[in-house]
Amino acid sequence: MRLVVGYLATAGGADALALGVRLARTLGAELDLCMVLPPDRVVPSIKPVGNFEEHLAEQAREWLVEASASVPDDIGVRRHVRFDEAAVGLIHEAARVQADMIVVGGHGGALTGGFSLGSVVNELLHSSPIPVAVAPRGIRESPVDRVAEVTCALGERDGADLLLETAVRFSRAAGTPLRLVSLVALDPAFGTLRGDSEAVRQRALAHARHVQESAKAELPPDFPVTSMIVDGETVEEAVGKLSWQDGDLIMVGSSRLGAPRRLFLGSTAAKMLRVLNVPMVVVPRDQLGREDLP
Repeated sequence: MRLVVGYLATAGGADALALGVRLARTLGAELDLCMVLPPDRVVPSIKPVGNFEEHLAEQAREWLVEASASVPDDIGVRRHVRFDEAAVGLIHEAARVQADMIVVGGHGGALTGGFSLGSVVNELLHSSPIPVAVAPRGIRESPVDRVAEVTCALGERDGADLLLETAVRFSRAAGTPLRLVSLVALDPAFGTLRGDSEAVRQRALAHARHVQESAKAELPPDFPVTSMIVDGETVEEAVGKLSWQDGDLIMVGSSRLGAPRRLFLGSTAAKMLRVLNVPMVVVPRDQLGREDLP
C-alpha cells in the first residue's frame, strides 16, 4: 500500500505528514511525500536570474529532505517534486505511483474548529478518484502513532456498500475495532407531518436502524463492531454527542451528486468537518478501476 502525502513546509503540511506516518504505521504502508509547485508564476516584466523553476525545485527538494528525516526508520518514504496545479498534480502523482490514498492537511488558517479547508483540499474533496484523508489542525503534536478505532458514518440513504467495505478492509488491516454510526439531523422535512417532532424522530431513527442492520449483515460474524445512532437538531449537534479519543479516525462516503468514480464532499460531511477534531477519510461512491486513473 502506498500513500501520497501532499506536503508544504507549513503547519498544515506537518499535520498531513503526521497523519501519513500514523496511517502508514497502522497499515504497513509506504509514504510518497509530494510537493506540487505552481507553474509559470514568474512576473513577465521581471527577467528571472538563472533557471527560476530549478531554484524553486531545489528549495522544494530541501524541504522534502527535512520532512522525510522526521519519518521513522521503519516506514519507507520517497520524495517527489512536480510542477502542476496543486490538486491536479496530487491526483496525477497518486496515479503515477499507484497510490491507494491521498493525505492532506485540513488547516487553512481558521480560528476555530479542527479543520479549515483551503481551496486545494476543497478541490481534492470534489474531484479525487481515490480516498482522501484530511488531517485536523494540531495532529502533529499528538504522541499517538497508529489508528486506535475506525468510525464509519452511515448516511441517510442505503447503498453505502463501498464505504462499509473500505472501512471493514481498513479495520481488518489495522487490527482495530469498527464503530458504525448513523447521524440523524431531526429536520422536519424528514417526517410526514411538518412540525410533528416525535413523528420526525421516530421515522428518522427507524431508517437509521435499517441502514445499520443492513450494514452489520454484511460483516463477518466475528468482526469487532459496535453500532449507535445519535440524533440532534443539526448534524453538528449530533456529531457533538459522539465520544472521541486521540487515535480515532472517521470514514465518510462521497455524495451521490459527484461524478462516477470521483469524490464529491456532501453537505453532511462538510458540516461534520466543522466540529470534528479527528482525521476524516472521504471515500468515492464508486469503485475505482485503473482505467479511470488520469
